[in-house]
Amino acid sequence: MPPTRRASLGAIFLTVFLDLLGFGLVLPFLAKEARSTFGVSEFEGTLLGSTYSLMQFLFVPVWGRLSDRIGRRPVLLWSIGATAVSMAGLGTGLAFGTSILWLYAARIFGGVATANLGVASAYIADITKPEERTKSMGLIGAAFGLGFILGPAIGGALSRIAIHGHYGAVPCFVAAGLSVVNLGWAALGVGESLPKDRRREAEVRSLSPLNFHAVRRACELPGVPVAIVVNFLVVLSFTNLDQTFTFFCTDAFSFTNLQTGGLLAAVGVVAALVQGGLIRPLSKRVSDATFLRAGTFLQAIAFALIVASTRLGLATLFFAMGLLAIGNGFTQPAASGFVSKHSPADEQGKILSVNQSFASLARAFGPACGGLLYTYRGMAWPYAAGALGMVVACLAAFRLPRK
Repeated sequence: MPPTRRASLGAIFLTVFLDLLGFGLVLPFLAKEARSTFGVSEFEGTLLGSTYSLMQFLFVPVWGRLSDRIGRRPVLLWSIGATAVSMAGLGTGLAFGTSILWLYAARIFGGVATANLGVASAYIADITKPEERTKSMGLIGAAFGLGFILGPAIGGALSRIAIHGHYGAVPCFVAAGLSVVNLGWAALGVGESLPKDRRREAEVRSLSPLNFHAVRRACELPGVPVAIVVNFLVVLSFTNLDQTFTFFCTDAFSFTNLQTGGLLAAVGVVAALVQGGLIRPLSKRVSDATFLRAGTFLQAIAFALIVASTRLGLATLFFAMGLLAIGNGFTQPAASGFVSKHSPADEQGKILSVNQSFASLARAFGPACGGLLYTYRGMAWPYAAGALGMVVACLAAFRLPRK
């Protein structure tokens, strides 16, 4: 018998939080440690994030459609277990410093395995009413923010512990351990959200990595294509910062991994407050389209201030990162909420996974674009490109219906 709404939401929140905590542990140092340990460029270091997200783009739709057929729970369990293996492999590569190719292999496998966010969004959609969906999607945003509160701060501190003279392996092993704990919790605490009578019988061809039928179906739904484009541009612009920020903080302000992690943790605090505390009450009076417009506008300003911080100082950088967290806190749950509300109940997994897959494609291009600009144009260029992308996203968001 399916669990109650309250128990299911709490269980899926903890599952997503533990997974994102593990991801946040490696964020402050991975690209920089690749540069220092293996002598690669900033561009090659940021490609670790790009390859991970490229695999998500190719495989998250597969897991979303599979979850429509066999249920959400088994797909979540597979994803969490495989994440533990990939993080252990990443830690092994950093500890022994054998080859940058080992790190790429670990990130590729982790990207293939990861299905949590797309399937978790469908899980929440299964058990919430349309009018409550945006505030419930905010739980994922809150889990994301909380993961960024603890993950980067802890990861930055643990990355200072050396194994065989190499740094960064300990947070990876801790992340693998958290995934093992998460797997045990999910096996015991996460019930199935999709009853058998609501599951769709998928054809074999629909499990191909690129499901153009699902994309065409998403394009037929009112407002959904524009929302997916806005979300794509937001993620593309935001991930210009995602993997280059560790270089920026070191090169512009001489930050350590711990200091970079602390700043990212502060961003997580703001994001959690916005997505977990502000979005829920406001969603009753403010439309998803308005959230997207406001969020993209704020993030455009934030990126411009990051560019200016190299001349204006640390206070400008801190203010810009706070503004960025608020803007991103508005856009993340609103995009998923809008897509979910405009999707049929029996196609939630497929349509939401199309949105997630395009976000993953943006995460594949974003770090590579940011790393390329950082390496060959200068440290301010990734953030100037981010500001431009947010302006375009804001203009696109004005094409969304308010209701």
